[in-house]
Formats: sequence, C-alpha cells, structure tokens
Amino acid sequence: MAIAKKGTGLLLAGVIALSLSVSPTPIFMPTLAQAATSVVAVVNKTAITTGDVSRRVAFLKLQRRTGNLQKIAKEELVNEALKREEIARVGMSVSTADVDASFERFASSNKLSIAQLNSVLDQAGVGAAHFKAFIAVSMSWPRLVNARYGAGSRGRLSNEDLVTRLLENKQKPITTEYFLKQVIFVVPASKKGTVGKRKAEAEKSRASFPGCDQAMEFAKNYLDVSIRNLGRVLEPEMPPEWKPLVEKAKGGTTATRVTERGVEYLAICNQRQVSDDVAAEVVFRAEDIGKEQQGENPNSEKYLEELRSKAQIVMQ
Repeated sequence: MAIAKKGTGLLLAGVIALSLSVSPTPIFMPTLAQAATSVVAVVNKTAITTGDVSRRVAFLKLQRRTGNLQKIAKEELVNEALKREEIARVGMSVSTADVDASFERFASSNKLSIAQLNSVLDQAGVGAAHFKAFIAVSMSWPRLVNARYGAGSRGRLSNEDLVTRLLENKQKPITTEYFLKQVIFVVPASKKGTVGKRKAEAEKSRASFPGCDQAMEFAKNYLDVSIRNLGRVLEPEMPPEWKPLVEKAKGGTTATRVTERGVEYLAICNQRQVSDDVAAEVVFRAEDIGKEQQGENPNSEKYLEELRSKAQIVMQ
C-alpha cells in the first residue's frame, strides 16, 4: 500500500538519494544542545517537543518540501496530534502489524532492507519511530473520515448520491467479487518464537487445502487453526495488505501473512466480475477514499477543523 500522504511520493527519491550517499560516518550526530528538548506546543494533554519538530523538519527535507519548514512541521504535528487522539477515542487505529507491513513494503520499493531503511532514517534525523507514527495516522485517518461522513459505519452513499454518480459515469462500474475464508494458524503472544515454524506449516498446508466447503474439517487436522468466513468482499473493499496476495493467488489460496494473530492466508471460494448497485457504490466509495488520501476530500478538513475548535492548543 502506498503511504497515504500528498507529497510523500517525493520521499522515495529523497530516501534513495540519501541511501546512496551513506558514509561510514553518520550524517546526523546530535550535539548535546540538539539532544536537549523543550515543549513547543501542547495539544490537549499531548506535548510536542523541539525533538519532534526537528524530526519532522528532517522528514520534510526528505520530501523536498520548501518554505518555512519549522512552521510547517509544527502545524503538521498539531494536526496529527488531533487526529491521533480522535483515532484512539473512536478505536479505529490500524494495527502495529499493519504499520510494520507498510514500512517493510516502503523499504522494499526503495530496494532497501529494513535495517538499511532504519539507518537511512536515523542518519537523516527522522528515525523509524517518527516515520511509523506518521504511517499509522496516514493509514487510520481516512477510515475515520469515511466512517464519520457516511450514512453508516461503512460510509455508505445516499441513494441520491449513488444515482448522481451513476448518471455522471453513464454506466455501472465493473469490479471483482470474491467469497473468502480466512485460515489462521494461531500463534499466542507467549510463543512468538514459533512464528517461523508456524509459517512453514501454514505454507505447506495450502497444497492440501480441500476447498471452502471442507475448510472446517481441514482445520481439525492441525493444532490451533481457526477458520473465519469473510463472505462477500468486493475488490475495492479488500484490505491493502491482502489485495496483492489475492491478485496473485494460485490454487485457490493466497500466500501467507504474519499478523498479530499468527500466520494467515485466504481461501478464495469463488470470484466473478459483477456490475450492480452495491458494486457501483463500493467502487465510488473507494474513489472517494483515494481522493481523501491525496488531500482532496473536504470532509477531512471539516473533521479536523471541528477537532481543532474543541481542542486546547497552546503554542509556546
């Protein structure tokens, strides 16, 4: 999944250029004065420090942003603090595993290992933790906005909006409909050291998966394996971490993923091309989310402005 932030694409070039210039001597070595931090803003009860601002300025430089970077950094951090608090209040944060997976994909897309990306970010003065915090908000916030301004928890379009969009497009969009089951090789938190073994076991089991109708019987042949019926999932609704695996699936199952629950893969029970009102709504909603991720959704600013009006923000 591409990191959802306008201008972040420019970060790719910055990271690549920086990684090519890495020398044995670290580029960023904080002095004692730099290491000392003070509070520059308080958003409700969340403090933003000079260290936070310094890391964000370094991040903006990687994006090749111009202007008053100190001011831009403070504004972004205040906005993210508001978003993060609201995401936590509503309980719609992406998981740590989702963030780590996005971080790993970002490293891979730049032909870097995770260790190399960590080193590049550290030397630039950004740090992996700051980047991951940015990723978490960028992934979670669009979900929150979509849920808030839809007619239901899934952000459904009104009938009027749907008809308008259909008339504008002149024909119903076509998308792929999947019926899925999720196979989970459970790894308890106390046994994370067994993930490698469970991953190998899960991968091997794919060859003998008998199909969705026999999934429950199949699970009985293994220790701590559960089956979840995901039902109908339209392609635009597919979670970004699963989408490429579903598209590349062979033999009716996807490759495995390590998650907070253990090691998982999806079984594709059925798939077909569909063009109906439900499919059209999902496609249109996905388009709206895409626009929001590029900073084009006015509801995002509306929501943020509402949070800002109710917040206690003290700039120091």
